[in-house]
This record gives sequence, C-alpha cells and structure tokens, in this order.
Amino acid sequence: MYYKFSSFTQRLTGTVLSTAYSPQGLRPNVPSEAPTMIFATPTKMVSESGASLEYMGANKVPDLQKIFQSSDGVPVHLKRGVPDRLLYRTTMALTIGGALYCLVALYIAAQPKNK
Repeated sequence: MYYKFSSFTQRLTGTVLSTAYSPQGLRPNVPSEAPTMIFATPTKMVSESGASLEYMGANKVPDLQKIFQSSDGVPVHLKRGVPDRLLYRTTMALTIGGALYCLVALYIAAQPKNK
C-alpha cells in the first residue's frame, strides 16, 4: 500500500501509486512550448552598444570634493550652506520636541487616575 500526506486531515492516508509519487499536486508534466518573452525589445550586449558613454549631466564630484575637503572649521554636515543648516536645525528641533513629548507622556502615565 502507498501513502501520502493529506493536507485536509493532516495525516498520512492510503493512496494509489501515481498519487504517492507526485505529492501535493506536483505533476511531472513539462511544458511543450518555451515561455513567452517578457521584454518588448531584445537585450543589447555591451559590445554592441559601442564605446560611447552617456552621462546624465556634468560630473560634480571634483567640485564637491573641493567643498567638503576645505579646512574652514565648518562641520562636514553643514558645508553646503543654508539648506544644510535648515535641515540640521529642523532635525534637532524634531528630536528635542520628540524627547520632550516622550517625557510628558511618561509623566502623565505615571500619575494615578482620579476617580
């Protein structure tokens, strides 16, 4: 006798030979056709694209290196001026505000309820 696991009863049950050798609905069928192509255009190989390089814009790395590596006493996270100062101060304000809110919430939670 052959057995298979029944997902309905969660136990081994008796079965026939063909079901025992293809468990849980797996069948030995192989598709006769190749799967359809997903992409609309064929893929280009690197050698086919040629030696031309396309950039999205100008290379800003040397300029940014000059800005960030200058020794002017300004911390690196504030080197780019007003936007960095605004972002830093907003982050600090939200952090301090969140910490104060947590302390107030803990103080309120620690008080006994008045009946």
